[in-house]
Amino acid sequence: MTSAMSNGREAGTERRRSRVQEAITTAARQGRPLTASAIARAARVDRTFLYRHRDLLELLHAAGLRAAGQIPEPGTATRASLQADLANANARAARLSARVQQLENRLSQALGEQVWRESGLGATADVEELQQTVTRLEQQMVEVRASLEERSAELEAAREANRQLTRALNQRE
Repeated sequence: MTSAMSNGREAGTERRRSRVQEAITTAARQGRPLTASAIARAARVDRTFLYRHRDLLELLHAAGLRAAGQIPEPGTATRASLQADLANANARAARLSARVQQLENRLSQALGEQVWRESGLGATADVEELQQTVTRLEQQMVEVRASLEERSAELEAAREANRQLTRALNQRE
């Protein structure tokens, strides 16, 4: 049942899409206004239908620009469009060249480190021992900080208890 409903909805959507495309083509050919409202009215669809289907809205906008003489018909190349394509291709080539250079540098560094380690000229045992000492000292520092925070909390609790006792004694007098 639900697949039949889905198929029916899809068929209805396709019929409306076809009517919108025909309305855009007819309006462009006849020189009528190419607005979302006018096309929606001519295609007997709600204007929100155009906004839900971005490709139809883009088709409408492109037809409007062609009718205004701002862009050529599809498939025709102008000097400006070719220059824009060339500029885009040059920018892409520059980005790709920079990316290749970056990857070459990373590869060179990784291979250099591998050769360094395999040659036996890598980090000495002293460096590894120092790194272990640093790690151990960092762990001790974390533990000391935790202990300090705990003691600070205890001290604050003792101070608060002392304040309460002092208040109690002062109220008796």
